[in-house]
Amino acid sequence: MFTGIITAVGHIQSAQAKGDGMHLVVTVPEGYLDDVALGDSIAIQGACMTATQLNGNSFALDISRESLNKTVGLDKVGPVNLEKELRLNDRLGGHLVSGHVDGVGKVAHFAQVTADPYGSWLLRIEAPKDLASFLAYKGSIVVNGVSLTVNNTVDTPTSCLVDINIIPHTLENTTLGKLQLGDLVNLEIDLIARYVARMLEAQSKHSN
Repeated sequence: MFTGIITAVGHIQSAQAKGDGMHLVVTVPEGYLDDVALGDSIAIQGACMTATQLNGNSFALDISRESLNKTVGLDKVGPVNLEKELRLNDRLGGHLVSGHVDGVGKVAHFAQVTADPYGSWLLRIEAPKDLASFLAYKGSIVVNGVSLTVNNTVDTPTSCLVDINIIPHTLENTTLGKLQLGDLVNLEIDLIARYVARMLEAQSKHSN
């Protein structure tokens, strides 16, 4: 489990084919791996992965073809958001996050909000239509591993447009500040929304 609060920005140093998947080596800031053990989970761009090798300020992992097919940004060299697995005595600064990507969205708009004294930016994501029922005003969503709050949703015939305001601190301390129009992003819906939807589905089937 995770919280969606990014603890470091790492860098995929190498991404090499391994079977039908890939073998990644990720470099991290000095001391980041001091409390990480072999086999621990680390979320990379919002996807839960297992550290298979530890070497100073880098770790390695193997990523399956299934994970590659369901995510973006894990098959090439570049910066990545990192979060260590949640411990029971940790603060829950964001919201409960599983690290299982539910879909891939596309950046439809990303610009600084005009005349906003806080310097926030508006990020609009075109989310898959099948995630629409899990997205709501003031609800939570994870974008590339970052816990964010939904400010507005608009359903279209083919997608769900999700508006999110992002403060400068988040842009500076995650990879979100590097997003550009048309970029693809990993999305995870709120765990509670997932279970509520499942319960409503079960009730509907039972009543019929």
